[in-house]
Amino acid sequence: MQSSESRLIDQAIFRKSSYSQSEAACVEVSDLDDATAMRDSKHPEIGFLAFPVREWDAFIREVRKSD
Repeated sequence: MQSSESRLIDQAIFRKSSYSQSEAACVEVSDLDDATAMRDSKHPEIGFLAFPVREWDAFIREVRKSD
């Protein structure tokens, strides 16, 4: 039986921000069924943090306010 974390890893397709261009040090994100995952692009083998959709949306709203 697969753990819920294993299922998340299986469905995660990570992408870099268009703002990072060719920079090596950036964060990657992946949209999952009911969460958004974030990881360090330099060390993807370490794993990722997953945030429920409501929390991720609140984070993005706050970041956009500061622009």
